[in-house]
Formats: sequence, C-alpha cells, structure tokens
Amino acid sequence: MRVLLLSAYAAHSHERWRQSLQAMFPDWSWQTLSLPPRHFSWRVRGNPLYWALEQRELLEQDYDLVLATSMVDLATLRGLVPALSRLRTVLYFHENQFEYPHRDERHGLLEAQLVSLYSALAADRVLFNSTYNRDSFLAGCSQLLRRLPDYTPQSTCTILREKSAVLPVPLELYSLKSVVPAWPGRTGLLPHRPLRLVWSARFEHDKGGDRLYLLLQELRHQALDFELAVTGQQFRNTPDVFAQIHREFGSHLVHFGYLDSGDDYRALLRGADMILSTAAHEFQGLAILEAVACGCLPIVPDRLVYPEIYPAPFRYASHPDDVAEEARGAAALVLHVATALFKGSVAPPDVTAFDRRVLKAAYLEQLCPLAG
Repeated sequence: MRVLLLSAYAAHSHERWRQSLQAMFPDWSWQTLSLPPRHFSWRVRGNPLYWALEQRELLEQDYDLVLATSMVDLATLRGLVPALSRLRTVLYFHENQFEYPHRDERHGLLEAQLVSLYSALAADRVLFNSTYNRDSFLAGCSQLLRRLPDYTPQSTCTILREKSAVLPVPLELYSLKSVVPAWPGRTGLLPHRPLRLVWSARFEHDKGGDRLYLLLQELRHQALDFELAVTGQQFRNTPDVFAQIHREFGSHLVHFGYLDSGDDYRALLRGADMILSTAAHEFQGLAILEAVACGCLPIVPDRLVYPEIYPAPFRYASHPDDVAEEARGAAALVLHVATALFKGSVAPPDVTAFDRRVLKAAYLEQLCPLAG
C-alpha cells in the first residue's frame, strides 16, 4: 500500500504515532510530510499554503491512502491540490482544540477549532486516540455551532459521529518488562528505602505543575519518605512553579529535567514505584501508559481520559477549581497505595491493549477498506 502521511505539527505524541504505524506496517510504502511543532496558530493555518506550493509534486503522486493529523487544514489542502480530493483520507486526532484548560486563552484558538471541524468534514474517516477525545470534540463542535447566529446545519455532528471511531496510539509495551531497572537514588527493598515517585510530562501549565507542587507539600507534611524524578520536555516559557519545586524539594529529587536517552528513561521507570499525573489536559497519556507497562502504579486524577483506562483504586478525586483539596486527595491516595505496595497486595493495571501487536488488527480493519 502507498500511503501519504501528513503531520502539520509534529509534536512528540504525533511522532510516536507515525513511528508506530511504520513499525507495524514496514511493507507499506510511506511518504511523510511534517512540519516542526512551533508557532501553533500560524502552523495550523499555514500548512496548506506551504505544502500546496512547495511540495506539490509529492502531493500529486499516486497514493492509495492519505493519513493526516488533526492539525492539518485538510479541507483547504484538498481544495488547493485537487489530486488529493480523489484519494480516500483519514484524519487522526491526538487531541482536540475544544477541550483545553479554561485559563488557556491561546491566540487563534477559534481558528484552530474551525480548521479541525472543516477537516473532519472533509475526511472520509475520523479516528480518535480515546473515547474522551472523540466525545469532547463532538461536544465542542456542537457548542461552537450553537454560537452561529443562523444557517446552522443541524446534521453536522451526526455526520461527524457516523464517520468516527476510537483507535489509540499504539506503543511498544511488551519489551519494556525486560528493561533492567536503574533508579538513581537509594538502593534496597521496600519498606527499607524511600518510595520512588516519577512525574513525567511537558513542563507546561496544562500538565499541572502547580498541582504537583501542592501534592509534594502534602506528602512532606505526612512525613512520607520518598524520592522523586521529574522528567519531561522543557520550553522557553516554563512555568515558575517548576523552579520552585526544584528549590524546595531538592533533597527528594533524584532527577530533574529531560532525559535524552530513551533507554535511561525506561530504566528509570522500571526502577520506580509510582507514576504521578496532575494533568488538566490529557487525551491518552502515553507517558503514564509506558510507566505502567514498566511496572509503575498510576496515581491519576478522576478526569480526562484516565477513567476509561485506569480502575478507580488508582484515581483520586478531581477538583479543578480547588487545587488544595485535590492535592490532599492525591496525597491520601499515594499513602493508601503505598501501604498496599508494602504489603505486596497491589499490582499495576493491565495496559497491553495499547501495544502495537494488539492494535495492528484494528488499524488494518480501519485503513484497508478505505484503500481498497
């Protein structure tokens, strides 16, 4: 099969999806066009202009299928390059532009929402990485359409729902259990060593650095003996709270910052006891899934995508408007799960459903009929 893959904002999770697809189907012929993940508002509106004029020869080649991420302005691109309008097209949503934390007043958000709506209508099939992603996208589209003063087509959301399906980003999980653990802190077995915690996410406000700070304060107040690794990508405008965590909890930190080596990162996960999430914005949570596959117990809020993946005993009560109360609940859950861990009466939930080998058949089922 000859596939054209378009990734207009090639963030980490988008690249993981592309790499997984190519690993699952190495016998397919892949042509990829991608753009770097920066200047979001300009990128979302500018990608069809650049590709249509600068990459037209590649776009007009003979393909069996087009796979595009939801950052691609697919409706405009198919209009500018008529050859694409004759090909069957799949639009893949890693996230959607309707479900963002309320305080995020990003410039151009309405533009991005409209682009994703039009692109979904222009695609033959729309895939989402989680049920939460699909449902929040459809709800967001419905809300947006209600804002139109008149001439609003009533069938829009029905059309979108009928062409939509849920298909997670596939991960290489089976091999993770063979990784040799390497924790950079104290050695020994529980309960004769500190509890090992990991927080792994982008150093950005939507990942809840302020909530992590309050959670750590609660754990310290409870006199829990713990070590912490804080990992993730850091950007130019990193929230100040991360520097505050580094200053105030330095005695607990065994690592702080991005780990360049994937092997070192996975070894750290294999040595940890728990993976923490304080996110206010998560549509699948690849880092949490990987950590759980490595043997970490998840401590996640009861919101976003987490309820459809992790059982209730691993979720703490969600209080989006009361971060202090949420921190108390998260700390209580850490202590409760730690007690069960000391007793040997708790194990990580099964996440093998997200492995490449398991998801391959579902991807074939979705993609092959479109390609004929």
